[in-house]
Amino acid sequence: MNFQCSGRRVVVTAGASGIGAEIASALIEAGAAVHVCDIDRGRLDAFAAAHPSVGVSLCDVADEAAVVRMVDEAAERLGRVDALVNNAGISGPTSPIELTPTDDWMRTYAINVHGSFFCTRAAVPHLRRAGGGSLVNIASVAGRLGFPLRSAYVGSKWALIGLTKTWAMELGPSDIGVNAILPGLVEGPRIRSVIAARSQATGRSEADIEAGFLADISLRRMVKSSEVAALAVYLLSPAGRNISGQTISVDGNFEVIR
Repeated sequence: MNFQCSGRRVVVTAGASGIGAEIASALIEAGAAVHVCDIDRGRLDAFAAAHPSVGVSLCDVADEAAVVRMVDEAAERLGRVDALVNNAGISGPTSPIELTPTDDWMRTYAINVHGSFFCTRAAVPHLRRAGGGSLVNIASVAGRLGFPLRSAYVGSKWALIGLTKTWAMELGPSDIGVNAILPGLVEGPRIRSVIAARSQATGRSEADIEAGFLADISLRRMVKSSEVAALAVYLLSPAGRNISGQTISVDGNFEVIR
């Protein structure tokens, strides 16, 4: 099996830190040419310094015009774009639905759903011109289970899974595969902030919340961002060419989220 991505020209959104940086780094190691965008100039500069071959763009994916410029920059630099990883996303508010602020709800959808739409719409003409390619959406295990106190996040990730299924059908005849990766509890600062927010909202200790999450995972452990990245590389490699329309969890089998 060929899990290498030599010849791939890939755009990774929010690719300068966290899961996005792991995916971009893994793709570079697998031989792909990569262009990343992020909203944090400092992180972009640091990532570019660590990976001199990478292209970078400062871009908020919720800004339609900025997305078009970013994808055009990537295509010009790479020569073509034949793959996109929609990784950009935020956690959104942690609150009962009746106390969820409208601005927080709208911002979550603006990035998690509208941003993925803007990026995909801008990239698809490039993928078609390249003769086909791949699209990977980073959704969440919350998009198949639900997650109390996280309505905005859950709704946005369910939407992304629905878009994955729809885009796979729509783009398949152009030899463009579309899949979603559903991470579970990924070790790192982001899950720590999610646990802290849930602790504040419920009055439970962070240790208690973490223990509860782990008890509902069959393998009783968090996953690493590198494991999410490994699946992304597989899906974008020749080995994944006939996988499309799938939602694949990397979560240790989260049985329920309570």
